[in-house]
Amino acid sequence: MTDPQNPVPAEAGVEEQTANTLPDNTASPEETAAAADAGPRGLTGLASFLQVVVIVIFVVTFVVQAFQVPTGSMENTLLVGDFLLTDKIHYGKEGGIWNKMLPYRPIQRGDIIVFHSPVDPSLYLVKRVIGLPGDRIRLRRGAAYVNGQALSESYAIHTNPYFDSYRDEFPAQPYSIQADRKWRRNMPEHVQNGELVVPAGAYFALGDNRDNSLDSRYWGFVPRDNVVGRPLVIYMSVNHGDSAGSRTGNDKLIHSGEMPAHFLPVARWSRIFRLVR
Repeated sequence: MTDPQNPVPAEAGVEEQTANTLPDNTASPEETAAAADAGPRGLTGLASFLQVVVIVIFVVTFVVQAFQVPTGSMENTLLVGDFLLTDKIHYGKEGGIWNKMLPYRPIQRGDIIVFHSPVDPSLYLVKRVIGLPGDRIRLRRGAAYVNGQALSESYAIHTNPYFDSYRDEFPAQPYSIQADRKWRRNMPEHVQNGELVVPAGAYFALGDNRDNSLDSRYWGFVPRDNVVGRPLVIYMSVNHGDSAGSRTGNDKLIHSGEMPAHFLPVARWSRIFRLVR
């Protein structure tokens, strides 16, 4: 008998009762097909995500690394507040199969390199290579001479008008309070006829800001194995003013972290995407 307030055919009531007696996990053919597709799609999405993660890790580990310049030792080539991408494959180790597969080339005089500090390998430094293995180095009144010839250095600047015999006549004066103790002890072994001779497997590197740079004059040669790569491009540059970074007593690079909260007012737009030379 049908309910006058809600008329439902008897057959429908039977069908509803039959459906309610089925197990809870029974699904329609459409639902079953959708569930079957969800598994492969989920695995595909996870695989794509992991692929991106692997690529990012590979790039950061083997190809590029980001740093921020905190001091003025490389002015005016690199300024305080420059954010750098460092090319880690340009100066590959000599020999091996990778030399045939990747665009490696030997380090040359005048190249800018990023490297682990010879004094504290946990620190990264950036300087310009002045002397190659076997070169004879001498500074006269702050000007660099290699193998008896004065270098043409349009990139070098002098910001301190006061003469410093150790800094400006290197290696004529054997002692400086700023020099590393181990370097002070070992440096005389490499001096011949008033010139510093660069040993095999090492480089002599100076900051472009010659009067305000802790470099090979103060801690010695850069071992080849310490070289990480070369600064490739300035991807961002901000004017920090008299920031704490610009007052630090060493020349270490710092890993680039968060971008400044107020980037637009302090951005140096003319330096962004500038190649480092």
